[in-house]
Amino acid sequence: MLYGISAATASLALAAVLAALLRVPALRVGLVERRQRLRKVPLSGGVAVAGATCAVAAVGDRTGLAPLDPGTGRLLVAAGAVALLGLAADLWRLKTRFLVLGTTVAAAFVIPFDGIGALGGVVSLTWVVFVALAFRGLDHADGVAGTVGVVTAFGVGACAAAEVMDGPAVLLSVLAAALTGFLMHNWPHARVGLGTCGALFAGFLPASVAVRACAEREPLPGAGVLFALTAVASLDVALVLLSRARAGRPLLRTAPDHVAHRLRRLGITAQGSVVLIGAASFAAALAGVLAHAGWVPASVTVWTVLVVAAAGAGLLRVRAYGPPGRSAAQVRPARGGETLGSRAPGPRRPRRAPGVRRLVALWRVRRTVPQASGVTPGVQVRGPRRPESSQVREGMRVRNG
Repeated sequence: MLYGISAATASLALAAVLAALLRVPALRVGLVERRQRLRKVPLSGGVAVAGATCAVAAVGDRTGLAPLDPGTGRLLVAAGAVALLGLAADLWRLKTRFLVLGTTVAAAFVIPFDGIGALGGVVSLTWVVFVALAFRGLDHADGVAGTVGVVTAFGVGACAAAEVMDGPAVLLSVLAAALTGFLMHNWPHARVGLGTCGALFAGFLPASVAVRACAEREPLPGAGVLFALTAVASLDVALVLLSRARAGRPLLRTAPDHVAHRLRRLGITAQGSVVLIGAASFAAALAGVLAHAGWVPASVTVWTVLVVAAAGAGLLRVRAYGPPGRSAAQVRPARGGETLGSRAPGPRRPRRAPGVRRLVALWRVRRTVPQASGVTPGVQVRGPRRPESSQVREGMRVRNG
């Protein structure tokens, strides 16, 4: 218990310091990503998170305070290899198929094929790769991937603790602390990004532990728990694929069609979007943990699937491509319009066309200055210019006779 608290604290501080120190080298080597408003965000957060997690776990094993069992050690090595693959993708822009291949090979070393069989192993392998790449897709906006990663790591760690898997539980608590330290620099507007390195690491490690924790359960309840633990990441991937397929756009080309982008188009701020996504992830993960521990019926995960499907159907109706439309919350009231505690607005006067406005201005000037003042009829007047003082005096003389 004492070691777990000390390890989490050390991981949080180490990740926060590394993310800040590696920011300048990342800018110099071009390890950056352009986000909204064309901001250059250095992708040093992934190296900080993966490095802090692996370093704290290695020190605990080396000192004997928390020795890693062979399964946990193999899991940490596989996750570190996935992080290195993601770092190579950040530096040299590797294609997605190489990421899929490398993550699949790494997941094959940590899936318990003996306990779940060949078919279950293939399904679990596919799910681990899916979650890792889904976390990579979450790293499109500030604070989203880190927040969902913290909630997912804590949820899967609770499931591992319920199965008396102390090593993976402590490892996930260290990961959650490292992601929390990273969030100190990644909260909107972010100074540091997670990148493919950190996103693959933050998705691969909890997904692999979740498969091991749910290996002894029935297939359907186990699948429901796995989905609840990663509901937000699954919703984001499904939403992106459906919207791009309906619009006829390439599936792998980046576009502002993720969950956070759609929430922003509804008028929610960047910070509010992160809080809302984090709350949804916490609710789904809590349902999965309670169902896994047997404190609530397994049908709770079915309700989680239905709620996620309803949320996806609602977000799918939000316009994702093209200029954002003006929603009711974004339309400002007209001058003299209704505000809180004021009277109802009256009918708005229609705006005249430019030619009509010019004719009205010409009529007003002619009405102010008589014909005897020297203004020739038919002269074009460019605007509602006030007449000269001499012309006004000459007009007054003519009037007074």
